Amino acid sequence: MKKNLLLTLAVVAMTITSCDTDPVVINGGGNQDSLNLAGNLTENRTLTSGNAYVLNGPMFIKSGVTLTIESGTTITATAGGTDVYLLVERGGRILANGTAAAPIRFTSSSRVPAAWGGVIINGSALISGQSAGVEAGTEVNAALLFGGSNDADNSGILNYVIIEYTGARIDGDAEHNGLTLNGVGSGTTVSNIWIANGDDDGIELFGGSVNVSNVFVLNARDDMFDFSQGYRGTATNLYGIREAGYTAVTSDPRGIEADGNLDGNSPTDINQSNFTVNGVTIVNSGNAVEFSDLIKIRRGATATINNALAGTFGTATAADFIDMEDSRGNSTDASSVNATANGTADGTDNKNAPGATVTVSTTNTGANASAFAWTGYGF
Repeated sequence: MKKNLLLTLAVVAMTITSCDTDPVVINGGGNQDSLNLAGNLTENRTLTSGNAYVLNGPMFIKSGVTLTIESGTTITATAGGTDVYLLVERGGRILANGTAAAPIRFTSSSRVPAAWGGVIINGSALISGQSAGVEAGTEVNAALLFGGSNDADNSGILNYVIIEYTGARIDGDAEHNGLTLNGVGSGTTVSNIWIANGDDDGIELFGGSVNVSNVFVLNARDDMFDFSQGYRGTATNLYGIREAGYTAVTSDPRGIEADGNLDGNSPTDINQSNFTVNGVTIVNSGNAVEFSDLIKIRRGATATINNALAGTFGTATAADFIDMEDSRGNSTDASSVNATANGTADGTDNKNAPGATVTVSTTNTGANASAFAWTGYGF
């Protein structure tokens, strides 16, 4: 979970155009040609399959501009940590519509976690706040706002997309995720996503109403699936795995973490998180790695979680199976979780002071792994 939305990353950037031949100078120096990506994209551009694109700085898709990425395209980020990421600003669009046979891949030249900052999309949908239509600053650059009053906002398409080796750290309390969706509206398509080997959360949704489906998170160092700041969409078929042999961990990792507002800082907010998860599997097989909770709903969030299968294997453990309590605010009593414990997880290890509906049975099957056959991962 991110702690501070007021951190500012100072970026001085010139413009990348759709020109395929002329170099462009950005960040005060450095020749950027058609294969090197950074700076402000102010004209529509298409990245074509077969070219070796390199993301070597922060790249901003400006309002009114569309970045189209053809299926089968690979974008390789240099190992620049917090200085390398792709951000779609409010009013901008990304059309990354891959296929099962030819997915789009965002990777890193170093192939190690925390190498770069991942993909961020800012939308104009509702987020939690003291009034409707409030805005908030993006964690990596507080001057870039997200949120608003357009729940049907359309920021484009992410479909059959791989994002790996992300999670660069801003400071001790804040890091980039693999995929960050800030106030993204329901007109946006997010489906068939594989997020692998990141150094923070796999996917985090800060408010908004976007629906996501078929999301596979592998070896995230912190939370697999994080919902916060008034998220009100539906997430379908989520699969999270920590493999045997995985050892990296933060202080409080979770399979699902959900806050109604931002980190419990504004419990009187309206439009707090009220979302649905249909089908989720959480597997922790990391060597001697403990989850704080397999499923955590807190701080004013209302969650309806159906068909959950969550558990630990080998020497991995979890302090709680399902936890609806928190010192900064519990889940609402309207939350409902229907789950089955798997492996060595104790399905009776639950905390539920708000009296939400928690049903632990033996019949849930969790996510459908066949939806991720296109990744080639051996489930």
